[in-house]
Amino acid sequence: MNASVGRATGPPSPLEVWVTAARPRTLPAAVAPVLVGTALASSEGAFRPLAFVCTLIGSLFIQIGTNLSNDYSDARRGADTEDRLGPVRVTAGGLMPPRQVLVGTYAAFAVALAAGAYLVYLAGPLLLVVGLVSMLAGVLYTGGPRPYGYEGLGEVFVFLFFGVVAVGGSYYVHTESLRWEALALSVPVGLLAAAILVVNNVRDIDTDRRAGKRTLAVKLGRARAKRLFTAMLVLSLIAPPLVWLAGGLSGWLLLPLLSAPLAVGLARVVSTRADGPSLNGALADAGRLLAVFSILLAIGTLLS
Repeated sequence: MNASVGRATGPPSPLEVWVTAARPRTLPAAVAPVLVGTALASSEGAFRPLAFVCTLIGSLFIQIGTNLSNDYSDARRGADTEDRLGPVRVTAGGLMPPRQVLVGTYAAFAVALAAGAYLVYLAGPLLLVVGLVSMLAGVLYTGGPRPYGYEGLGEVFVFLFFGVVAVGGSYYVHTESLRWEALALSVPVGLLAAAILVVNNVRDIDTDRRAGKRTLAVKLGRARAKRLFTAMLVLSLIAPPLVWLAGGLSGWLLLPLLSAPLAVGLARVVSTRADGPSLNGALADAGRLLAVFSILLAIGTLLS
């Protein structure tokens, strides 16, 4: 059983269970857009320190709340079975009662709302709408009567909310305006965040298909989903130079190209391997690539 992995020295502590439920490997997707949007605002001299902290907290806890909601909903729908290749899910694995996971979901979203309250006060009610819609999207990913994650739309929503919305929103809280560069820089961030989900769904393609979870990987098939993953990495690396060539920022935007070796190695693993351990490692590496790429992009934007 997946639930028994790593428990030779005894059952996990409550803290370890909560950390597992939060899915730390996915959290770079919450941090990356905040760094990039804030860096662009800071390059214009529009940095608000407390707004940055609240944006980061809000983004992290929306992601954690989404992960907990996904854990709860997938278990209810029977998508997380014992033969899945990924790490144990706390609800399906019996590590935490479903009600407790649900309470954790509400608590995470409450923290996000509390952090967002200051942003609404600072930059207006538009951010309240953005926050509420983001949380609703997190819940409806695998929850509700027609979860969009079960219809192959997960990657689209991740691109939108962890790319366009998150980068643009992070920029907006400092400047109370938008410029085309913020939207352009959101593209590679959103693509790499969505690529994390592609790896996850390629790994789970067989169990998802049996559970009736029609992810994009299930719809495309394993081979085409892997090609899509490689294309997303390539487009992410191309995007910053295109912004530079369009005259938006300086040549420092070439800095994210230093992450290309990580992308090449990751694409090779995902393209050639289908076993759980390799793809679990690739999932962690996809989060690492997003983190490294976004830090370099933020630095390049600041230097621009």
